[in-house]
Amino acid sequence: MSKRLDVLGIGNAIVDVLARADDRFLVDHGMVKGTMRLIDAAEAERLYDAMGPAVEVSGGSAANTIAGLAALNAKAGFIGIVRDDQLGKVFRHDITSLGVHFPTLSREHGEPTGRCLVLVTQDGQRTMNTYLGASQLLGPDDVDEAAVARAEVLYLEGYLFDPPPAKEAFYKAARLAHENGGKVALTLSDPFCVLRHREEFRVLVKDEVDILFANEAEIMALYKANSFEQAREAVRPQVPIAALTRSEHGSVVIAGEETHVVPAEPVSYVADTTGAGDLYAAGFLYGLGRDLPLSDCARFGNLAAGEIISHIGARPETDLAHLARVRGLLG
Repeated sequence: MSKRLDVLGIGNAIVDVLARADDRFLVDHGMVKGTMRLIDAAEAERLYDAMGPAVEVSGGSAANTIAGLAALNAKAGFIGIVRDDQLGKVFRHDITSLGVHFPTLSREHGEPTGRCLVLVTQDGQRTMNTYLGASQLLGPDDVDEAAVARAEVLYLEGYLFDPPPAKEAFYKAARLAHENGGKVALTLSDPFCVLRHREEFRVLVKDEVDILFANEAEIMALYKANSFEQAREAVRPQVPIAALTRSEHGSVVIAGEETHVVPAEPVSYVADTTGAGDLYAAGFLYGLGRDLPLSDCARFGNLAAGEIISHIGARPETDLAHLARVRGLLG
């Protein structure tokens, strides 16, 4: 069967609710700045009521990456669960309007569509409070086997490891991808997520993953490292490609004996870091799918991340393909 999808993402289908906040607000509501925590429906309601004016956009880590790829005119697909409620309709409309293949049917009963309440502080850091809602209902039966078989790369978000049925879906999809000649990419998602699943993640990375995405805190947590350099060397023999982001220090790509250190894209103002890692992965995978050198894949990732942190929200507001042509990454 010929491949027709550049990347198929599987992850939590949620709607982002973004609002400005100061550090005191985070402390008063028991949040750790720059991290993600899972909350229940009651807490989601309480926090929403306490937040200031907000912007609501469809989101989710893997969905953001897939949206970024679609913005680059890649052939992309997504698997995730929403309810047939208003937020679910917003999510479906947003992602399909980008040209993304979204074969998953909406649930008619059960929990409402998930949402992530994102507090953005003055320094651009985002602190996320996620109510998974319907997205946590994802299970093995929701894995579209035909879509997985058609994908050159299966992209999975670490957050998916939390609900047990979703974890089963995760493994099923990874097996199907490899059976059909595809590659498996994983993003570690969050340091706390790594701490919850460290040993399983280590095995998964070594046995199933072809392309690993992680930021500095996540890769250090995965290998209990005291420094980034120690974590970098720990991951080197474990996975064919590791793309490690370091905020303003750019990114480092490890592939066998190769090490590529790529500076960050210059940004005049950091408005919101929401989705920076997601869009880095989009740019990197886009470059990889076009057989660019790994250093250029990282440049592409840095470019996409730089665009996303220059404004509120995790979806591109500037033509990424145009930016890439201006920077000489595309002809």
